Amino acid sequence: MSPNALIPSHRKPRRSASSRALRAGVTGGFLTLAVTGATVPANAAEKSVSETQEMPTITMALASSAAESADAAQQAALNYERQALQDAAAAKADKAANKAKAAAEKKAEAEAEAKKAADEARKAKEATQARASRSDERTSLSTSSATGSVATLVSFLKAQLGKAYVLGSSGPSSYDCSGLTQAAFSQIGVNLPRVSQSQSTTGTQVSLSNLQVGDILYWGSAGSAYHVAVYVGGGNFIGAQNPSTGIVERPLSYDQPTGAVRVL
Repeated sequence: MSPNALIPSHRKPRRSASSRALRAGVTGGFLTLAVTGATVPANAAEKSVSETQEMPTITMALASSAAESADAAQQAALNYERQALQDAAAAKADKAANKAKAAAEKKAEAEAEAKKAADEARKAKEATQARASRSDERTSLSTSSATGSVATLVSFLKAQLGKAYVLGSSGPSSYDCSGLTQAAFSQIGVNLPRVSQSQSTTGTQVSLSNLQVGDILYWGSAGSAYHVAVYVGGGNFIGAQNPSTGIVERPLSYDQPTGAVRVL
């Protein structure tokens, strides 16, 4: 027996081929992993494998950018909400404006209808008054003197229609207002003063609601009248109006007189 046969063997065990080592470190935002010896055959060299992955580094700049993005999103939401409110207010205002316009148009139409009805009523009233005046005229003419002074007066005045108005003229081709009335009454033997102020106080003052054919109408106050004409019945008068119109026949409504005097 060999001398060494009883000495136990103390050989150092060999490292297992399946052992692994892991190294890890973080440098500048990168994670590095190293893996060594993944089941390597006994007669092969030790093999190392390295893998690198990029990881974001959380910095102040990145945090600030994220905060700004959140603020921008919130501001955009507020802008959308504000715009929606403004659009709603504008729509409401348009609706109110359209409603007011429709009401105004309806009111205008009602006023136009009312005016039309009033005009028709006025015309009907004037027609009734005219018929009554013509009846009064016929009665007045039938009861006039045997010489027919009122008829003569009216006939003379109608014959002057269309002639010119000339201030200070007493005919026969032109007249002013008081010259015409003086010439007309002279046809039936009535002498009138020359000017309208004096003619407005000649005879008896009568109400405009109680006129008779042949009454002298005046404009202005009695004694200081600035214009005169003669009532010829039917709600009309004949007078030398002005240089533009000359001698014309007009309804009382054309130029309402102030008063009247009766000389017949």
